Amino acid sequence: MFVPFFSTPRRDPSARAPLERRKGGGASSGGSKGSSSSSGGKSGSSSSGKSSSSSSKGGTSSKSSPVTVTGTSKSSSTYGGGGGKVVAIPKGQVFAGRMQGGATRSVVYGTATYGSGYPSNYGRGVSGRPFPFYFWPVVWGSGVGVGSSGAYMYGDEYGDPNNGSRPGGPMSMASFQSNSTGTTFRLIADNTTVADLIPILATNCSSHLVVASSNATTPFNASDAEPEQTVQYYRASSVALTLDGYNNTADFAPENSTANTPLPTGIDTDLLNCLNATIGQAVPLIDGARATISAPSLGVLV
Repeated sequence: MFVPFFSTPRRDPSARAPLERRKGGGASSGGSKGSSSSSGGKSGSSSSGKSSSSSSKGGTSSKSSPVTVTGTSKSSSTYGGGGGKVVAIPKGQVFAGRMQGGATRSVVYGTATYGSGYPSNYGRGVSGRPFPFYFWPVVWGSGVGVGSSGAYMYGDEYGDPNNGSRPGGPMSMASFQSNSTGTTFRLIADNTTVADLIPILATNCSSHLVVASSNATTPFNASDAEPEQTVQYYRASSVALTLDGYNNTADFAPENSTANTPLPTGIDTDLLNCLNATIGQAVPLIDGARATISAPSLGVLV
C-alpha cells in the first residue's frame, strides 16, 4: 500500500536517523578498504539476462530476471527481500576481495547524496565500496571542471555507463512526466533494473503520469540527467531518481557544510511520492532472503 509523504529540505546538518540521513551523508569519510579494487573495465559480455519469469505474491506481481554477478548467474526479483550471505568476490573477478551481498530491502533507501543507500554510513562518494546489493553504483561520467569538492561524483572506477560488465547490463534511464504540471523525473540504473521497474511504476503511478512518457528504457545520456539533479538514491547508490531542472548546489560544497537546495515550487509532489515509495518497495534485489512485499522505511527526500 502506498503511503504518501513529503518532507521539507531544511534539516540540521548534524541530525542523524536511520534511513533518514541528510544530504551530506555521514561524518565519516572513505569507503570499504577491501582488497584489490581493480577498475570496472570497458568490456565484457552483457550481464542482463535474456529471459525472466513472473509470479503473483499476495496480489502483487513479482518478476525475476537473470543477472550475471562476478561470472555467476543470479536471480534478481522485484519485491524480493534480498539478503543472503556476505561473501568475498573471488580472485580473477573484477573487484576481487571486496565483499558483496547480505543487504535486505529494509535498508534500500539512501538520500540525495551520492554514496548513500548502503547498510553502513560511509560518507559521500563510492570509491572502494563493497557491493551489499551486488549491483554497482551508477556513474556520472568524467566531470571535467567540477572542482575538488564535486570530484567524488565522477570517476572511472566502475567503468563507463555503457560498460556491459555491469551487473544488470549497461546503464539505462526512463522518464516519468506529470500529467498535471509537466514535471519530469528520470529513473537511472542498470538496464535490467530500469526495464523491470517501468511497468510497475507506470501502473502504480498511472493517475499522475503522461502514459507515453514511461513505456521504454533508453541508454543513459549524461546530458539528460546530472548528479546535482538527484532527489533520491537507492540500493547502495545503484539506482537514482532525478528531477529535471533541479540543481542541488550542496553536491559541490564541502561535505556537511551546507543544506540541500530546496526542491522547486510547483512540481508534482504526488508523483514524486508515488515514484519514491514504489521504487523502495519494488526495486529488484538479488534473491537471498525470503521474498517480502512489506515496505521499507521511507527515505526523506531532500
